[in-house]
Amino acid sequence: MHASAGARKHFGLTGPSVVLDRRVNAVRGDIADLALAGTLFAPHYARPMERRCIVPSTAMRARADDGADLISELLHGEAFEVIDLSGGWAWGYSAHDHYVGYVRESALGIARSGGWRVAGRATALRDAPSPDAGTIGTLSMGAVVDGVASDGWLLTDEGAIALADLIAADVRLDPVEQAEKLLGVPYLMGGRSVEGIDCSGLVQIASSFAGVSAPRDSDQQAEGIGETLAKGSTLARGDLVFVPGHVAIMLDAERIIHANGNAMAVSIEPLAELIARLSEEDAAAMTVRRP
Repeated sequence: MHASAGARKHFGLTGPSVVLDRRVNAVRGDIADLALAGTLFAPHYARPMERRCIVPSTAMRARADDGADLISELLHGEAFEVIDLSGGWAWGYSAHDHYVGYVRESALGIARSGGWRVAGRATALRDAPSPDAGTIGTLSMGAVVDGVASDGWLLTDEGAIALADLIAADVRLDPVEQAEKLLGVPYLMGGRSVEGIDCSGLVQIASSFAGVSAPRDSDQQAEGIGETLAKGSTLARGDLVFVPGHVAIMLDAERIIHANGNAMAVSIEPLAELIARLSEEDAAAMTVRRP
């Protein structure tokens, strides 16, 4: 017996609607991260599959298109949780900040987590353990590598790296000093490497050396790092200054270091000069957080 049109059943979701930040929640119209199964409806759920970046760096894009907006970058050795593979692209999120995007499948592979990080501005990956050996590629600050230490070199499956440019992954360094090593690196929206970096990328990379796992974007960092200082507080080295759409690191009580579109590079300037370029409304919205 078939139900009549008037008696046809209707189905719907009940309860409050959930608004998720798509930057850090992997959900599309056709598929979603299995971790979201109890939060929202999707036609299909998938369990993430961990892969790691096996090239010096690779772009994370808003769409599966080399011409799409650069939203972030993966550095060598960083983990990427793959939810879907299609047309040479992997869709998922970077493990360290859960940022969602597309990366080229060819940039990913199965690799060990790595016990070393590049602590200098950048380091050469060479085809032999010698300063005169040929360069295979350049690894940026924050890149993760694994290998065997021998006579001043780390011998990896991909090449040799001078140990002087590396630290053990659990060693902590001053984040401001790390940021200073990147002075002059070109400004690039979405960048996280020595080839180009943006304001929040600089903060994220520098903070990671102090053991702080920072979110990707400046608005997320303004809510997720440290504690907000009261208006009028004396600023100190390492404090983070937030204005709408931007973040800078205090170098001392008066100067900042930041990746910025004004200088089109990582640069140092007085905080007062940044404030002078702001609208009255944006200046009033400035907040400071202490990690």
